[in-house]
Amino acid sequence: MIKILEKTGRTEDDAIAAALAELGLDRDDVSVEIVERAKSGFLGIGASPAVVRVSYEADDESESESAAADESAAPAPAAAPAPAEADGESADFAAIRAFLSGLLERMGVKAEIEIAPRDNGGINVKLSGSGMGAIIGRRGETLDAIQHLTNYVVNRGSDKHMHISVDAENYRSKREESLTRLAEKMAEKAVKYKRSMALEPMNSYERHVIHTALQNYEGVTTSSTGVEPNRRVVVSYVKSEQSGSKPQSREWA
Repeated sequence: MIKILEKTGRTEDDAIAAALAELGLDRDDVSVEIVERAKSGFLGIGASPAVVRVSYEADDESESESAAADESAAPAPAAAPAPAEADGESADFAAIRAFLSGLLERMGVKAEIEIAPRDNGGINVKLSGSGMGAIIGRRGETLDAIQHLTNYVVNRGSDKHMHISVDAENYRSKREESLTRLAEKMAEKAVKYKRSMALEPMNSYERHVIHTALQNYEGVTTSSTGVEPNRRVVVSYVKSEQSGSKPQSREWA
């Protein structure tokens, strides 16, 4: 279930930091929409704070039941193979490996599972092999579902929430690069034609990449509109507040 929290702050970064502190989540766990940018005003007159809208996933009864049903079709994390623990693998790593190994086996896919810690305290999981097309799915939908289930199963019953990112053949990094280029291209068009540009429908992860890529892009603001699965990002032109100045433009090859 997607929940939304709005926060204000002296700057956009302050508002985002306040929201993350209240939710106890990391930046990677949420999608951020800049509702209103901070305005300094003239000599303090007319100043206004930044307003951000933070979207995040929260379990509810129906989601828990659905995830539990999906989990019942895969081995429980407690079934972690003894050799992995014997090699010095942590309990968290062993739980992730056990769940994914069982899930991939039931999907009929053989894959190498590489697990490594992230700098922010999360965990990266990389899958590689010959059947990665089935793992990724259309526009990464299957990969997103696998990541969601892995996070639910491993974090269930734990006092700490550990974000687990699951990738296959570097799909996410390649997709993020592609989406970032698309975002900047659409922002350039919005500034050039002084109009709003609507992107194609995207999932929450892809929308998050677009919002993040343009949150500091001068001359535009982003927002999401519509309902799932047809929710999309709109890149809107914002007139520069500085007299005589023009929004920043970027050249593309």
